[in-house]
Amino acid sequence: MKKRILIVMNNLTCGGAEKSLVSMLQSIDYSLCDVDLLLFRHEGVFMDNLPKQVNLLDEPVEYQYFDMSIKKALYECATKGNIRVAWARICAGYIFKTETNRTRCEQRIWKYSSKSLKRLTKNYDAAIGYLEKTPIYFVTDKVNATKKIGFIHTDYDKLGMDPVIDSKHFRLLDYIVTVSEQSVKVLKNRFPMFKDKIVLMHNIVSPAAVIDMASDVKPMKKSGITLASVGRLSHMKGFDMAIEACEMLIRDGYSVTWYVVGEGEERRKLEPMLREKGLEDCFILTGLQENPYPYMNQCDIYVQTSLFEGRCLTLTEAKILQKPIVSTNFDAVYDQLTDGQNGLIVERDPMSIYKGIKRLIDDEGLRQQFVEHLKQEQLGTENEIQKLYQWIS
Repeated sequence: MKKRILIVMNNLTCGGAEKSLVSMLQSIDYSLCDVDLLLFRHEGVFMDNLPKQVNLLDEPVEYQYFDMSIKKALYECATKGNIRVAWARICAGYIFKTETNRTRCEQRIWKYSSKSLKRLTKNYDAAIGYLEKTPIYFVTDKVNATKKIGFIHTDYDKLGMDPVIDSKHFRLLDYIVTVSEQSVKVLKNRFPMFKDKIVLMHNIVSPAAVIDMASDVKPMKKSGITLASVGRLSHMKGFDMAIEACEMLIRDGYSVTWYVVGEGEERRKLEPMLREKGLEDCFILTGLQENPYPYMNQCDIYVQTSLFEGRCLTLTEAKILQKPIVSTNFDAVYDQLTDGQNGLIVERDPMSIYKGIKRLIDDEGLRQQFVEHLKQEQLGTENEIQKLYQWIS
């Protein structure tokens, strides 16, 4: 008999967790499982990549009140006579105003936003909250399931979350899944009472799919050296350091064009930096791209400037495309790169990033050495799906 699985996620905007979810859905054997997918918002560049076998549930309509202005939310609640949700939105509004840590804000708001969400009536063999915070909380509080699983996609301690809040939900999970050996270590240190629940599942990556999608051509400058980075425009990705490193390269006379593929709240900080430094023509924010792989494939050097990561999916993809890599030394990078063997690992500051890129530009032999080493690596992780089958059995 097929297993009935529910997967809960915020949306399918362009991010590593969203991308890895789609890859997992594309890897599932649907002769074994019936899969329902609940997205709080039906939006994102990966919506068209969902397998046809996935049953996409309706958006929980009342959740939108917590994703709009309080004035509009209260007006709509009032017109529908939904006083209970209106009061919850007022309480959430106070947290929005007073909690400066955005991650902790989402944690605290669940107490109120959950009041707008009905418990699902269907019973599942397994329910999976595929991202920290709200998707996990929904699974623990609003779903009937024999097994409950939560995914943490990054270094928990770097998120600035309140572990007391999470402990209440983690105790209701059968498995707490994370994506790198370093992230496993962090979680076990933070939650020793749950260490037997904490397990590893690498993000699922298909080299054949990445190579196929990378074959498209993007209109990129061909003069000089082309650099590429892919990631959400957020503080953790360190793109402000990338801009400073780019400025140093240009000042030293290097002809470089640096493409950053992604979108996010940091754009309002990065664009003024680019204007101030006069780098608009050589440091290009492409915005969201449904297919970022051609940018990676056409670059001379791939650069990862993150302050922290769980397991960096884009690094794996750059390795699949056999790109010389410069990466900052966030803890989990050592699961993916060996410094001087298949990439350069540098400190998390603009000068070190600049020096790493400069070294690779100047040393074509080292770039080729990295490429030759990457050709020997086995990078597919499609078999990771077998772990999921074991956990839901």
